[in-house]
Parts: sequence; structure tokens; C-alpha cells
Amino acid sequence: MKLLRNPEREVFHFRLRVFVASGLVLAGFAFLFLRFAWLQVIRHEDFYARAEQNRIALVPVTGNRGLIKDRNGEIIAKNYSAYTLEIAPNQVENVEATIDELSRVIQIEGRDRRRFHKLIEDYKRLDSVPIRTRLSDEEVARFAAQRFRFPGVELRARLFRQYPLGETASHVLGYIGRVSPGDEQRIDQFSNPADYNGTEYIGKIGVESSYEEDLHGTTGFEQVEITAGGHPVRTLARTPSAPGRNLILSIDIRLQELVEKAFGQRRGALIAIEPDTGDVLAFVSKPTFDPNLFVDGIDPLSWEGLNSSLDKPLLNRALRGTYPIGSTYKPFLALAALELGKRRPDSVINDPGYFWYAGHEFREGGGPKGGFGRVDMHKSIVVSCDTYYYSVANDLGVDAIHDFMQPFGFGQLTGIDLEGELAGVLPSSDWKERRFHQKWYGGETISIGIGQGYNSFTLLQLAHATATLANGGVVMKPHVVRAVEDPRTGELHQTVPSESSHIRLNSRNLEFIREAMVDVNLSGTAHAAFLGAPYKAAGKTGTAQVVGIAQNEKYDERQVEERHRDHSLYIAFAPAEPGAKPKIALALLVENGGWGAMAAAPIARQVMDYYLLGKLPAPVAPPSGAPSVEPVAAASGVVAKAKP
Repeated sequence: MKLLRNPEREVFHFRLRVFVASGLVLAGFAFLFLRFAWLQVIRHEDFYARAEQNRIALVPVTGNRGLIKDRNGEIIAKNYSAYTLEIAPNQVENVEATIDELSRVIQIEGRDRRRFHKLIEDYKRLDSVPIRTRLSDEEVARFAAQRFRFPGVELRARLFRQYPLGETASHVLGYIGRVSPGDEQRIDQFSNPADYNGTEYIGKIGVESSYEEDLHGTTGFEQVEITAGGHPVRTLARTPSAPGRNLILSIDIRLQELVEKAFGQRRGALIAIEPDTGDVLAFVSKPTFDPNLFVDGIDPLSWEGLNSSLDKPLLNRALRGTYPIGSTYKPFLALAALELGKRRPDSVINDPGYFWYAGHEFREGGGPKGGFGRVDMHKSIVVSCDTYYYSVANDLGVDAIHDFMQPFGFGQLTGIDLEGELAGVLPSSDWKERRFHQKWYGGETISIGIGQGYNSFTLLQLAHATATLANGGVVMKPHVVRAVEDPRTGELHQTVPSESSHIRLNSRNLEFIREAMVDVNLSGTAHAAFLGAPYKAAGKTGTAQVVGIAQNEKYDERQVEERHRDHSLYIAFAPAEPGAKPKIALALLVENGGWGAMAAAPIARQVMDYYLLGKLPAPVAPPSGAPSVEPVAAASGVVAKAKP
């Protein structure tokens, strides 16, 4: 064994192992030193910034949303602060069990649960979802005492939008709601998308949407020191937010309330405009809805009720409803005939109660049996003689009518500062060729003369045209926002400073049309509604046919289903004394309301009395059995009918 052992070799191997081990240790220390130098010297700034980010959270602070006021300064949309109870679904093991436990602490109703689940379904990326909003002080205290039992549930202080007048002017104001994926694409198109960091709510319709960037304000930021668990410790720095700008509407909210009350349960729309400025004084679409329902996120039952109602309360009839306008078209057609030299004021026809064209009879919609006899242009407007305008339309032709009416805004977007406006249809031979690939037939022009046929306009267009007529052909762009106000300085920026265009019209022709429209209210079809008025108002009643009737049939309202009855229309402006500048022009429609003199004109009288005299007129009872149905598009056909 002694011969086999070699001490020198063993010592060599031992020293070799020690050398290798020492080299490995030194190499390890060298690597650690180099890594330490890399992290602490070369990458120091980068990792220091990351550490600060883990220690400091940058929290966006949204500004107060701007207020909305009417033309007299009354606040009709404001903000208030309240506590919201919110659940973070990804931090809660059993959401339903948690809600059941919470309901033993604070009141949680079925609508709260439905809204909660709808928000989770519609906005899957929400970190926390409200289960209860606007908690009382007592409810806040009860939850705070048992907060430890509910991980993933937090109390948050939030600003809420409030519409103190409820349903009043809801189609003008619109509402706000949570930011959806579609809204995010819209935000990307804004001038400063970064201002929407941390923003949860955005305007959806109405001026809340069309003036969103003005109302939103500028987002600020807070640097907050947080723990490893993400809980705030202290605020290190703050960049303040700036509140949104206030909107001063042109709407007179008391006039708006009066009109909405005058409509009662009937459907329809009214727009009143100040001709000289284009200020929209009232913008009514009935029925309305309560925009407060949408602020917290509307519950499914309320949403279903609004959408399934035959009355269609979410439809903005003034902006998006298109209708034949019946005899309210006649003053404009008479003006066209005068301006284009097709008629003189003293041109007379004999009205036998019908108009023959190519073997078809176009009947007189109203008036005595056997027609009105000898009718000149003045009388044709006062008594609303259909036969006269069948003849006028035939002599003018559809293309001449189109070209004259277009500058008044018929069949055109008015450019009002509300989103979603429809253009309607101002027919022409080119339009029919493009739409139906068919030529225009002369018989189709006849119905155009009484506002029927292919005519399909919004009530906004009719009100805008009436205001232009009252303004002597000066076109002012209609608008519902009068000015934008800086809340810090009070500086006002006017939205429509000057006229849009000017239609050149003969002043004598304008005066003739005005006088005839004044006589409509003094001795014509609307005299009952304006009996005893201490001012002169120029007006024109109209009735628009909803469904066609055969040549051998006679229209009897009592035999017609309510939603198939005629629409009632009326246009007016006042004061209309010679040399007076009209202060208000309006157009209104009562769906399926019958004759314009029966349903629409009395509402207009209430509007005029309030706005011109500052008082409420004697109440006018609505017709019994007033219908409450959705609009039905007018049918066009050979037989045309219009009544005063």
C-alpha cells in the first residue's frame, strides 16, 4: 500500500482543486461586482426611475364638468359630489355572495344588481364597478365600520351630473354615460386626447355630446406615494385640473316648460327661433325622457321600457323626424310663384273643389262643397285652398320649386349645433332619377304643391325657413348654444356672430305674403286660436296626410285608426305689424292631431302670449282622445289631400 500511495501527487491534486475553486470564487465575485456596477452605475438612472414609479403613482384628476344654463342664467345641468360603493370583480372570489353580504349592511335593490351586471357586460375593462351610488352619510358610516369584511370593495367620492328639471329639454341637453370603446375612438379625434386620461364619463347626445370638449375641462395630476400593496400614503405634488367651460343656451327654459306642458301626452315637436339672431328659444320633442336615468348607468328594465315604447321617447322628433308639411308649404310656394313671375297677387282661379290632371282628380281637402269659387292668391293662403296650389305647382314644375326652396333650407342640413340632424327630401327630377332610376312624372308635381308627395322635411327645417321668411330673406344659422363661458374669467364667446347668407327677395312680395299670413289668424283658418290677441301674428295652418286614400273614398277621422290620422301643423311669426321686427318664429307639429287649427295653433297661441306679453294665456283643453303613438311616414299617391 505504501508503494501505491504518492504524497506529492496528492498534494498537487489538492492544490489544483484549491486553485480551481479559488478561481471560480473570484470569477463569481468579479461577475457580481460587474453586475453591481452595471445596475448601480451604468443603469442607475433607469432603475431609479422605475423604483420611483413603484413608489409614486401618477393619478389623473379630472376637472369639474362645465355647467349648462339657459339664456336667463338658470342652471339646467350641474354637478354634485357623493359616495359610490364599488366592487373590483377581479379582487373578489364570489361577487354574488359579496353583494348578498353587502345588502345586509346597506340597501341594494334589484335595479342596482341589474345595472351592476349590465355595466360588467358592456364595459369589461372596468377595474371597479359601482353597485350603489349616492350613498347617504348613514350608509357610508355603516359600511366604513365593516369595511374589513369586504376585500375588493371600496368607497369612492365622485362627481355626478344632475339635471334638476328632469325631463324638461332632455333632447337638447342629452346626457352623459360611461366611456365605451366607440367613445375611445371618438376621443382619439379630439384636439387633446390626453385630457381624457382617467375620464370615466362622456357626453352621449345633445349639447353634452356636441360641446363635449368645451364641457370636459383639462385633466390635472397628483403624485401619490404608495405602499407595496398599492395603498396611498401621502400626496407629493399636484398639478391642478381646470374646470370645463359653461354653456349659455339660447333656450328660454320657462318657455320650454310651457310648451312641453301644452303638448301633454301628445307626441310631436315645436321649435321657436329668434329670426334676427338664429337663437333657438324652444326646442321641444315629445315625449321626453329623464336624462338622470343615464348618469349612473341605466338599468335594463328602464332601458327596455324606453326602447320598446310605441311613443319612442328617445327619438328626437324635432331633429330627426321627417314629415310632409302639408299646407304650411303654401306661403313659400306662393312666394315662389310671385318671384318667378308665374302668378300676380291678383291672379284669380275658379275653384270647383278639385283639380284635373291627365284624367285624375286631385280633390280639395277642406272648405265648402263645390269649392271656394273665385280665389286669388291672398284668399288662397287665408282659406288654404288646395286647388290653387295644385295649379301653381303644375305651372312652376318640380325643378323650379326645388331650386327656389333649397336656399330656405328645405331638404338641407341647417348646421344646427346638435349631432344627428337628418336632411329629409326636397324632390326634383334629378333626385328621383338617382333614388329610383325613374323619370319624373308631371302628376307627381301636383301633390308637391300642398306639401305632400315626396316632400319630407324635418320640423327644424320648417322652423328655420319660417324664421328666414320673417327675417326678410336673411338666413341665420339656428343654434341652441348662445355662448361659451370661461368659468374663471366670465368671458363669453358667441357661437353665431353673423348671418349665414341672404336670399334676395322682392320686398313687396314679402309684404304681400306677410299680410296674407296675418289674415290667416284674423279671419282665416286659425282665427279661433288667435281670437282677441293684442298683437298681430302671421301664421299658416297645415294638415299632413299620413296614409293614402282612394279616389272614391272620403277621409273620416272617426273611422281611421289613431296612428293613421293626419298630422297637425302650424307655422307663425310675430309681431307682424307693418314695419315691426319679428321677435319669434315657430313651427310645430302634433302627430296624428288632425287639423292644424284644432291641435297645433292653440299651442302656438300659448307660446306667443308668453313670449310677447310675459303672461300665460287661458288654458286650452286638448282634444279628447288625443292619440299617443309613434310617427308614421306619409304615403304618396295620386290622390292628394290637405286641410287647413
